[in-house]
Amino acid sequence: MKKATLMSLVSYLNGENVTNLDEIKAELEAELNRNAEKAAANRELYEAAEAVVMDGLRRAGALVTISELYEEIADELPEGFTRGKLNYALTRMWNDKVVVVAGSPNTYTIK
Repeated sequence: MKKATLMSLVSYLNGENVTNLDEIKAELEAELNRNAEKAAANRELYEAAEAVVMDGLRRAGALVTISELYEEIADELPEGFTRGKLNYALTRMWNDKVVVVAGSPNTYTIK
């Protein structure tokens, strides 16, 4: 968002006459939607990757580390789905679908 937009908004809130309210509103809406679009794209990315990851865990048939799993399925994952995203998904999003065996490093298998 432009600094000028924020300055105009503050001026308006302070009771000053501002003539570009439509521009300010459009820029504020664009800023709010920017994060919503990014979140929606991330949700779609995780949804597309879930079946690949679960299939990879099934094929492994034993406990695997995140690195081992990622190496095995990297070519099948959607573009942009990194090892870090795999770690996040297994530990926070899909933790009800996997078994975690604590260790150094942790290992995972499908429930």
